[in-house]
This record gives sequence, C-alpha cells and structure tokens, in this order.
Amino acid sequence: MKFKAALFDLDGTLLDTIDDLADSMNAVLKKFGFPRHEVREYKYFVGDGMDVLVRRALPESCRDEEVVSRCIQAMKEEYPMHWADKTRPYSGIPELLDAFAGAGIKLSILSNKPHAPTTFVVSTMLAKWKFEKVIGVKEGIPRKPDPAAAIGIANNLGILPRDFIYIGDTDTDMKTAVAAEMFPVGALWGFRTGEELINAGARILVKNPADLLRFI
Repeated sequence: MKFKAALFDLDGTLLDTIDDLADSMNAVLKKFGFPRHEVREYKYFVGDGMDVLVRRALPESCRDEEVVSRCIQAMKEEYPMHWADKTRPYSGIPELLDAFAGAGIKLSILSNKPHAPTTFVVSTMLAKWKFEKVIGVKEGIPRKPDPAAAIGIANNLGILPRDFIYIGDTDTDMKTAVAAEMFPVGALWGFRTGEELINAGARILVKNPADLLRFI
C-alpha cells in the first residue's frame, strides 16, 4: 500500500513534548496550591487540547469555570516560557521525514495544541522539512476527533483522504483518521497504549518511525 500524503499529529508523534507540558502544568498547579502530578500521568491528560489538559490536571472538586479559566490563562503564560526546555523530535523522526519527503509524499501536521504555538514549535523544531499544512486549534476549526480539519487539508492539497496515511499516538488521532477516511497508524513511541489505539480504529501499530518506511 502506497500513499501520496502523510498527516501527522504533533505532540507524542513527531515531538516528545511531555516533560515540558508536565513541568509547565505542575508550575501552574503549584502556583494555585493544587497537588502536582507525575509525568506519566500527563500522558493521559494531554491529546485533546490545552483546555482539556488543565481540567484533567485539576482536582475534580476544583473544576468550576472560574478556577479553570484562571489556570488556563496561567498555562498559556507558563508553557511558552518552557516549551523548548526538553522537547525534541523522537529518535528516528528526522530520518522518517527525510524519507517521506524524498519519496514525494506531501507532509502536513494537525494538532490539538493551540494554532499559534503549533506553528511556532514546528517552525523551530522541524524547520528542515516542508509541511504543506500545519494546523492547530483556532476559531472556526473544530478540534480533533472532528475530521473537518483533516478533510480540509486533503481538499486543499487536492489529494483524496484515502491516499493519506495518518500517524498519531492517541485514541483522538485514530478516531480522527477513521472519520476522515484516512489510513490510521498508531505510534507506540508516544503517549498511549496499543490497546487504546486499536480500540479507536488503528489499522496497524508501529513501534518506531522506521517501521513506516515500508509505506513509501
């Protein structure tokens, strides 16, 4: 099976961002006097956008709208100061992107991270590669697992969704790919388990980026 285009998730798929996200959110929790969490717990807090991350990190008894709003604002201020402290591409990702690009596969990114940080992170950490579209959460574009943005990318590139391979690390990504009628691939080097990815619709699971080279 060969593909004309690849759509990637960002956090947990191309970039290992979990430490910086955890450190930033823990700093916010400390500021407001709430308990902090282990990094491993954040693998289940992230994936559905910053607002959802904040809600999940807060104690259940403290998730009223005023508290959530204040913590979201604090996180929007904290994370930009630390997003690059530990964040790096996963091992094997540079080689994968080189191979895909060399084979003429069109590359794009769809993230549930806010749009401005998404584009900035990509332009900084992944500047070597040309991405046709880089889209994060912004007004007028529903977040994943709504497939609208993924389908919009396909339409913009003039490539049928069925000719896209979609690589992500969460159930949100797999549900997005299925709904968009793209080929869903679960990345096991990311934040979630293979069982979760399969249950959400992953057609295959890959243990490392090099496993994707067979699709060229």
